[in-house]
Amino acid sequence: MYVRMKGLMDAEGLPYDRRTHTYNSRLAQELAKWADTLAGFDAIHAELYQAYFVHGQNIGDVSVLVGLADSVGLPPNEAREVLDQRLFSEAVDEDSWKARQYGVTGVPTFVSDGQGAVGAQPYDVLERLLISTGAEKISLP
Repeated sequence: MYVRMKGLMDAEGLPYDRRTHTYNSRLAQELAKWADTLAGFDAIHAELYQAYFVHGQNIGDVSVLVGLADSVGLPPNEAREVLDQRLFSEAVDEDSWKARQYGVTGVPTFVSDGQGAVGAQPYDVLERLLISTGAEKISLP
Protein backbone atom coordinates (compact mmCIF):
# COMPACT_ATOMS: atom_id res chain seq x y z
CA MET A 1 0.00 0.00 0.00
CA TYR A 2 2.81 2.41 0.87
CA VAL A 3 4.50 1.97 -2.50
CA ARG A 4 1.24 2.70 -4.34
CA MET A 5 0.46 5.78 -2.23
CA LYS A 6 4.05 7.04 -2.45
CA GLY A 7 3.91 6.74 -6.24
CA LEU A 8 0.61 8.64 -6.41
CA MET A 9 1.85 11.37 -4.09
CA ASP A 10 5.16 11.70 -5.94
CA ALA A 11 3.29 12.03 -9.24
CA GLU A 12 1.34 14.94 -7.78
CA GLY A 13 4.35 16.53 -6.10
CA LEU A 14 2.96 15.95 -2.60
CA PRO A 15 5.21 15.01 0.31
CA TYR A 16 4.47 11.60 1.81
CA ASP A 17 6.47 9.40 4.14
CA ARG A 18 6.09 5.93 5.61
CA ARG A 19 4.07 5.95 8.82
CA THR A 20 4.69 3.46 11.61
CA HIS A 21 1.37 4.15 13.36
CA THR A 22 -2.19 4.97 12.44
CA TYR A 23 -3.84 7.55 14.68
CA ASN A 24 -7.48 8.40 15.21
CA SER A 25 -8.18 11.64 13.33
CA ARG A 26 -11.47 12.54 15.03
CA LEU A 27 -10.07 15.36 17.16
CA ALA A 28 -8.15 16.69 14.17
CA GLN A 29 -11.42 16.83 12.25
CA GLU A 30 -13.03 18.76 15.08
CA LEU A 31 -10.11 21.20 15.20
CA ALA A 32 -10.30 21.71 11.42
CA LYS A 33 -14.07 22.23 11.58
CA TRP A 34 -13.56 24.95 14.18
CA ALA A 35 -10.78 26.57 12.15
CA ASP A 36 -13.11 26.63 9.13
CA THR A 37 -15.42 28.94 11.07
CA LEU A 38 -12.62 31.51 11.41
CA ALA A 39 -11.58 33.62 8.44
CA GLY A 40 -8.09 32.97 7.16
CA PHE A 41 -7.28 29.75 9.00
CA ASP A 42 -7.58 27.19 6.21
CA ALA A 43 -3.82 26.60 6.60
CA ILE A 44 -4.65 24.15 9.39
CA HIS A 45 -5.59 21.55 6.75
CA ALA A 46 -2.12 21.56 5.17
CA GLU A 47 -0.54 21.54 8.63
CA LEU A 48 -2.58 18.49 9.67
CA TYR A 49 -1.65 16.73 6.43
CA GLN A 50 2.05 17.41 6.97
CA ALA A 51 1.87 16.37 10.62
CA TYR A 52 0.27 13.02 9.85
CA PHE A 53 1.45 11.96 6.42
CA VAL A 54 4.94 13.46 6.41
CA HIS A 55 6.05 13.72 10.05
CA GLY A 56 4.07 10.80 11.55
CA GLN A 57 2.71 12.88 14.42
CA ASN A 58 -0.20 11.67 16.55
CA ILE A 59 -3.07 13.88 15.37
CA GLY A 60 -5.27 12.32 18.03
CA ASP A 61 -3.23 13.95 20.80
CA VAL A 62 -4.65 17.23 22.09
CA SER A 63 -1.21 18.70 22.84
CA VAL A 64 -0.02 17.96 19.29
CA LEU A 65 -3.17 19.53 17.84
CA VAL A 66 -2.89 22.64 20.01
CA GLY A 67 0.72 23.05 18.85
CA LEU A 68 -0.34 22.70 15.21
CA ALA A 69 -3.12 25.24 15.73
CA ASP A 70 -0.66 27.67 17.30
CA SER A 71 1.77 27.17 14.40
CA VAL A 72 -0.80 28.57 11.93
CA GLY A 73 -1.85 31.44 14.19
CA LEU A 74 -4.94 29.95 15.82
CA PRO A 75 -5.28 30.89 19.49
CA PRO A 76 -3.92 27.87 21.40
CA ASN A 77 -6.12 28.40 24.46
CA GLU A 78 -9.23 28.45 22.29
CA ALA A 79 -8.03 25.40 20.37
CA ARG A 80 -7.57 23.49 23.63
CA GLU A 81 -11.05 24.53 24.80
CA VAL A 82 -12.60 23.43 21.49
CA LEU A 83 -10.91 20.03 21.82
CA ASP A 84 -11.37 19.50 25.58
CA GLN A 85 -15.05 20.43 25.45
CA ARG A 86 -15.63 18.73 22.07
CA LEU A 87 -17.40 21.87 20.84
CA PHE A 88 -17.40 20.76 17.18
CA SER A 89 -18.17 17.08 17.73
CA GLU A 90 -21.78 17.39 16.56
CA ALA A 91 -20.76 19.37 13.48
CA VAL A 92 -18.32 16.61 12.49
CA ASP A 93 -21.04 14.01 13.13
CA GLU A 94 -23.35 15.94 10.79
CA ASP A 95 -20.67 16.02 8.09
CA SER A 96 -20.14 12.28 8.53
CA TRP A 97 -23.88 11.61 8.26
CA LYS A 98 -24.09 13.72 5.10
CA ALA A 99 -21.13 11.88 3.58
CA ARG A 100 -22.84 8.53 4.23
CA GLN A 101 -26.01 9.85 2.58
CA TYR A 102 -23.97 10.70 -0.52
CA GLY A 103 -22.31 7.27 -0.49
CA VAL A 104 -18.83 8.56 0.28
CA THR A 105 -16.59 5.62 1.14
CA GLY A 106 -13.15 7.24 1.09
CA VAL A 107 -11.25 10.47 0.76
CA PRO A 108 -10.96 12.38 -1.32
CA THR A 109 -14.31 11.88 -3.03
CA PHE A 110 -15.34 14.01 -5.99
CA VAL A 111 -19.08 14.31 -6.71
CA SER A 112 -20.78 15.96 -9.67
CA ASP A 113 -24.50 15.64 -10.39
CA GLY A 114 -24.84 12.39 -8.45
CA GLN A 115 -21.80 10.69 -9.99
CA GLY A 116 -18.50 10.35 -8.23
CA ALA A 117 -14.90 9.27 -8.16
CA VAL A 118 -13.28 8.02 -4.96
CA GLY A 119 -9.62 8.39 -4.07
CA ALA A 120 -6.76 10.32 -5.58
CA GLN A 121 -7.54 10.53 -9.28
CA PRO A 122 -5.60 11.73 -12.30
CA TYR A 123 -6.73 14.94 -13.97
CA ASP A 124 -8.27 13.13 -16.97
CA VAL A 125 -10.57 11.04 -14.71
CA LEU A 126 -11.88 14.19 -13.01
CA GLU A 127 -12.25 15.92 -16.38
CA ARG A 128 -14.31 12.99 -17.72
CA LEU A 129 -16.48 13.01 -14.60
CA LEU A 130 -17.27 16.70 -14.98
CA ILE A 131 -17.90 16.52 -18.72
CA SER A 132 -20.13 13.45 -18.32
CA THR A 133 -22.28 15.41 -15.88
CA GLY A 134 -22.71 18.41 -18.14
CA ALA A 135 -19.76 20.66 -17.40
CA GLU A 136 -18.54 22.57 -20.40
CA LYS A 137 -14.90 22.10 -21.36
CA ILE A 138 -13.05 25.37 -21.69
CA SER A 139 -9.57 26.19 -22.87
CA LEU A 140 -7.40 28.30 -20.65
CA PRO A 141 -5.00 30.83 -22.15
